[in-house]
Amino acid sequence: MKIRLLLAFAIAAFINPEAYGQAKKTDGSLPRPKLLVGIVVDQMRWDYLYRYYDRYQSGGFKRLLNEGFTCENTQIDYVPTVTAIGHTTIYTGSVPAIHGIAGNDFIIQATGKSMYCTEDTTVETVGSTSKAGRMSPRNLLSSTITDELKLATNFRSKVIGIALKDRGGILPAGHSADAAYWFDDLTGGWISSTYYMKDLPGWVKDFNGKKYADKFLSQGWNTLYPIDTYKQSTADNVPYEGIFKGEKSPTFPRNLLEIKASTPGIFRFTPHANTLTLDFAKTAIENEQLGKDEIPDFLAISLSSIDYIGHNYGANSIEAEDALLRLDKGLANFFNYLDKQVGKGNYTVFLSADHGGAHNPKFLNDNKIPAGFFPTQKLLNELNQVLETKYGVKKLALTFENYQVSLNNTAIAKNKLDEDAIRKDCVKFLEGKPGVAFVLDQKDAATANIPEVLKERIINGYNPERSGVVQIILKPGWYSGYAETGANHGVWNPYDAHIPLVWMGWGIKQGKSNKPTNMTDIAATLAALLRIQAPNGNIGNPIEEVLE
Repeated sequence: MKIRLLLAFAIAAFINPEAYGQAKKTDGSLPRPKLLVGIVVDQMRWDYLYRYYDRYQSGGFKRLLNEGFTCENTQIDYVPTVTAIGHTTIYTGSVPAIHGIAGNDFIIQATGKSMYCTEDTTVETVGSTSKAGRMSPRNLLSSTITDELKLATNFRSKVIGIALKDRGGILPAGHSADAAYWFDDLTGGWISSTYYMKDLPGWVKDFNGKKYADKFLSQGWNTLYPIDTYKQSTADNVPYEGIFKGEKSPTFPRNLLEIKASTPGIFRFTPHANTLTLDFAKTAIENEQLGKDEIPDFLAISLSSIDYIGHNYGANSIEAEDALLRLDKGLANFFNYLDKQVGKGNYTVFLSADHGGAHNPKFLNDNKIPAGFFPTQKLLNELNQVLETKYGVKKLALTFENYQVSLNNTAIAKNKLDEDAIRKDCVKFLEGKPGVAFVLDQKDAATANIPEVLKERIINGYNPERSGVVQIILKPGWYSGYAETGANHGVWNPYDAHIPLVWMGWGIKQGKSNKPTNMTDIAATLAALLRIQAPNGNIGNPIEEVLE
């Protein structure tokens, strides 16, 4: 009997070394991973996991899917689906109604002032003379899972956030992070703010001093593999793609240095920026000694380039395909680094997205699929003309930001106007307009004659202090865009709201599930894995199937 038990234990350890690593704890300490790594791929549609699966190498996306656990039916459970809210919701387990990040930009309803999600005029930039560092998490109203880890370990855990976008590094890292870093177009390096530090650490200065971004730009951008082998190989010069000043057509190869002369931020629109982010993350792990003791650390990484590329070129472009193939290669390299630096079985990683991305409407129309562009500014101007004619006051509607109508409450109060009547006028005006499926007063969301799933997402996304009072829901395939090229996101539909969620490493089972899960469940699952309290605004539930 003893021999059989020993043999069974040995086989189990061979099959699942991570689980065996948990069993080896003999010092009485709580079993936890040494390092948690959250990876959010900005604008990564769920189907990107499989669209190019046959071209991914074994160590990147395929490793996550084959060694880890994939939640195949994870949905964003609010509107609007944008970057700041997505990152915040993943790490808080909450929604805009509670955590307060109601958009990338939102209107403070009491004053009518537009607020950027991480804007903070009380701090200064660290690492540059630009104003790009005047940012902090102070607009975030709830704690994050990274904050809760800090609290649970009496602030001995290290927490660092890294992203090209300030909001992608700051919001996941939470209020009590040791540092957050983001990319500065002026210097081509990584910066922070005085919220975190007075000066950049020496290792960050050394990294910036090597001018990696300039070196990547000098390489230009050509396809990783022969262009005729790409699934989107017929899409290298089509009218759905945007071009930059200095370009004659949206085609490969690209001379990035020439484009940079008129587009200083061009680096963000290349897959090289994701590579730089992962290289910087590896440097942070090494220099900050993350994952080197029994107190778990947390590294929150956001990879932003897919979003920039999606906005300019769209989901059905060689640019998007090439960026994903290069990211797959970069992830394989990064996971190998973690294996060596932290130790396989000593870390837990999850990969998700802040939102997906739509197909270009003209592309859909050309393929006989209904879609369209919502004429936001045109309709806003027309609405204000209607309201001015009736009430004698200009610009009573401030914006359609986040598919919500924000009213000029200062003007309404000053002129003693009937706000409820104005809300009804807004709803009446928008009903039946091109692309509008539903429009409703936020006060009526719970009883509106619309599908239940939309009610829940509208209510979850509405913060009375920071959201517009009238909600617009567009027809499938429609969105409000920057231009008629590329693509956008922000709506409730599956292309924007169905996101990847894959887990791998310490404490994670191998497998997959099609059970419905929500973005808000991610933080609760991390809390269960770590055996710590969930964030203080959390509404999600642990995904039990994921955990050992």
